[in-house]
Amino acid sequence: MNTRRNKTEKELNMPPAAAVAHRNDADDRRGVAINLRASAQIRDLIDRAAAVLGQNRSVFMLDSARLRAEDVLLDQKLFFLDGKQYQDSLSLLDEPRKPTEELRKLLSAKAPWEK
Repeated sequence: MNTRRNKTEKELNMPPAAAVAHRNDADDRRGVAINLRASAQIRDLIDRAAAVLGQNRSVFMLDSARLRAEDVLLDQKLFFLDGKQYQDSLSLLDEPRKPTEELRKLLSAKAPWEK
């Protein structure tokens, strides 16, 4: 799990992903049921992807859904700035820094798949 996700889990008051995946409460060992209906084609696609990762369908689907839910919630994040911070942000947008030689070189290079 990357650093960004670890920080945001704390901000959203979410338990770390590892704690969610390996929760071992005596009263909640199996968790709650989530029922879905899907076409055979989608089920087979999910099963193939889960197999690639060495997971079963349930683990794969829960992990995928959890990651997507976190991303959706994180995209709703608001930033509160005081007057100076807001003006500084606007200044950066209105007058971006001049590109360095390293940046020019990077942007002019072909992508690996274009070579």
